[in-house]
Amino acid sequence: MTGQIVGSLQDQATVAERVDTGDAPDWVADHWNSFRDGLLGERNGSPFPCFFGVESVENGDPLYTAVPSTTHKDALLGLGRTLLDYLDTYQDHSDRASLVAFFRPPERELREAKYHERLWHILQFLHVHDPEPWPEDITTDPDDPYWEFCFGGEPMFPTCRAPFYEKRNSRYCPVGLEITFQPRALFEQLNVTPETEAGRHARDVIQGRLEEYDGVCPHADLGDWGVEGDREWPQYMLSEDSDQAPDECPIDVTREHPKSELLLDPARQSEAATLPGGDH
Repeated sequence: MTGQIVGSLQDQATVAERVDTGDAPDWVADHWNSFRDGLLGERNGSPFPCFFGVESVENGDPLYTAVPSTTHKDALLGLGRTLLDYLDTYQDHSDRASLVAFFRPPERELREAKYHERLWHILQFLHVHDPEPWPEDITTDPDDPYWEFCFGGEPMFPTCRAPFYEKRNSRYCPVGLEITFQPRALFEQLNVTPETEAGRHARDVIQGRLEEYDGVCPHADLGDWGVEGDREWPQYMLSEDSDQAPDECPIDVTREHPKSELLLDPARQSEAATLPGGDH
């Protein structure tokens, strides 16, 4: 790992050190401070709901990257390379090493609908350029309780924070879009999948803390993977205003890969996607 945060994979100590010394871009520093304070602080007298996330940040477990655009092709190819690097190395780093991606904020304020659009553009882009086939044991139909996003051959749960949340503090980021990628293997290693007693207990504790932290009832779309009636995709970016959220999952998933070879070339894998501009 190099010292660069934008377009590369970094551990938490490096991110914190570069922010403290002023060697990180201002928007990256703002993201890091918001993320750290959100996970380790309290709202309404309650700690952040996901105690696994709190413990991981306290222990310095997550890995990080910063992406200079939510739309620019080179920035998203850089994210794809970083995500592949993460999947190759995270288990050697920590059994709780999720990948936190900070996106450069837009130049003007965006409505909620635009953030939903940006998220699914990013996930569709990653899918189209995925060098690995969609896993055989994961359905390609998002309207199936056993569907979830996959990349690099790994099922994962990408969850977002964004500026448009006014009622749900647990999903609020004042800076811009933030996506935390959590491979399903992390939940399996912690034995907290929905079919385990530990998993069901963790869900109950988190949802109880969620209501205290947010000050509102848990979102109606929250559910468990593989449970009939629950769907994974709406949980990636919970709606604040249902009229601005998609009614159907806006991603087209097929098994045939690769559809693009841009993440297959080793020379391209080493390029950093650092762009001077942000979103427009």
